[in-house]
Amino acid sequence: MQHRTQSSADTRAISVIEDSAFSALQFDNRFVRELLADPSREQRPRQVLGACYSRVTTTPVPSPCLIAHSAEVAEMIGLSGDAHLSSSFAEILGGNALAKGMTSYAACYGGHQFGNWAGQLGDGRAICLGEVLRPDGQRWELQLKGAGPTPYSRTADGRAVMRSSVREFLCSEAMHHLGVPTTRALSLVGTGDRVVRDMFYDGRAAEEPGAVVCRVAPSFLRFGNYQLLAFRRDVDTLKKLVDHTITAHFPDLGPPNRECYVRFLGAVAERTAKLLVHWQRVGFVHGVMNTDNMSVLGLTIDYGPYGWLEDYDPTWTPNTTDAHDRRYCFGNQPGVAFWNLVRFAEGLLPLIGDARPLEEALLAFPHTFDREQSDMMRRKLGLSTWRFEEDAELEKELFTALQLVETDMTIFFRTLANLSQQESDLGKWLDQTMASAYYRPDDLQGPHRVTILKWLARYQQRVRQQNLSDEARQLQMNLANPRYVLRNYLAQLAIDRAEQGDGALLYKLLDVLRHPYDEQPEHSEYAEKRPEWARHRPGCSMLSCSS
Repeated sequence: MQHRTQSSADTRAISVIEDSAFSALQFDNRFVRELLADPSREQRPRQVLGACYSRVTTTPVPSPCLIAHSAEVAEMIGLSGDAHLSSSFAEILGGNALAKGMTSYAACYGGHQFGNWAGQLGDGRAICLGEVLRPDGQRWELQLKGAGPTPYSRTADGRAVMRSSVREFLCSEAMHHLGVPTTRALSLVGTGDRVVRDMFYDGRAAEEPGAVVCRVAPSFLRFGNYQLLAFRRDVDTLKKLVDHTITAHFPDLGPPNRECYVRFLGAVAERTAKLLVHWQRVGFVHGVMNTDNMSVLGLTIDYGPYGWLEDYDPTWTPNTTDAHDRRYCFGNQPGVAFWNLVRFAEGLLPLIGDARPLEEALLAFPHTFDREQSDMMRRKLGLSTWRFEEDAELEKELFTALQLVETDMTIFFRTLANLSQQESDLGKWLDQTMASAYYRPDDLQGPHRVTILKWLARYQQRVRQQNLSDEARQLQMNLANPRYVLRNYLAQLAIDRAEQGDGALLYKLLDVLRHPYDEQPEHSEYAEKRPEWARHRPGCSMLSCSS
């Protein structure tokens, strides 16, 4: 491999590998080329004005080692099937080198955190390597998370630990195969160094293994990119950024102008609504729905203290920081998404000058969400049509019943597909078939049992009213209700192994989660409900924003 050195003003130097695993890729860094750069190359924490990004370099690590990679994502961006075997693969994706054509930078943005304006935030531990341009015109931006400090790191070190990196790597791919719009993950690289973290902000900081995950998306632009420029009244830069976004990612909206900006808001609102319906469908809880964690492309972005709603509780949040107010709990996610969209609209207001068309464009969110949510529930319940008043009541009664006894949401819906229209003994079916969905089956007594059986009878009656066989209904439901999700305790087991340098379980989970709607009887242990030992174990229930 041929190397040359790229230096920056703060004396950092990093190698550029001329002949690497990435040599066959064409890099065309449009974001950097078209938008305003920070004139300073200093990577110390500071306010960055009049710019969309800062040119930065990654911080080399002692011994980058590939723990896992996604062959699908590698193929998607154009890498050869054996690219991961090259030593340059881990060197570049661990932050120790660049490939020819890469231009590393960190984006500047702000945002509302837990409902409060936080000012400048930016990519504090994420460094983009550049945009891969595929022959079909598709662009894929590569971004390293945990590759060192940037001007936006504030008091942090820009690093990431193995546990958070494993969680992001696995969940990015799991969500994609569930059909949920998301950023992807190319690789997980161990760094060979130790990173100090206070996992629960309780004063017990400890060293943990470091890691870098490579994220992949058409763009990592988020609401906060636009908010910060509007807050600073930098209208010229805001216009350049919005025009770039529309031209690059929303070309169907037409040439950028005042009317197009309104359509842009409507398109973002529609994509966000569809994303939230998917989250609710599979029981995913993001945990940190700050405006700087909301993608303008409608992707799930920034996997921090996320979690799966294992026992159905709409007030559950995976984030210890959110434990008191539960702003970002499962049941609040759609409302928070709309609140965030209003803040995004405020960021576009300087380009419009009139709030009324923006208010109208925002209506795309409730209209889309209501329509998509009804259709989603129709598919989850195996109904051929949705009778709005009758079936909305059926849905409401169901989610009330799910809270009476601790119920695994994923297992309940998957098992419900097995209920025959001809089943005459619902009590027996509840005890013998549906019992696997309950964490304490012995609690299925008294009034709770009566309520659940009443709902099952009503559901069975509703199913009989449609011209759909049990087999056809089961097929429909099994395409909407996954058998396998990335349960919190499974991720933790993979972390335990990865921290020892063993990626075997990680690869096993990755393989199982590629087919979340298939039965896969040989892997049925990964579909079981959370074991009792995981109820309160750190990493298996709630997590902090710390990584």
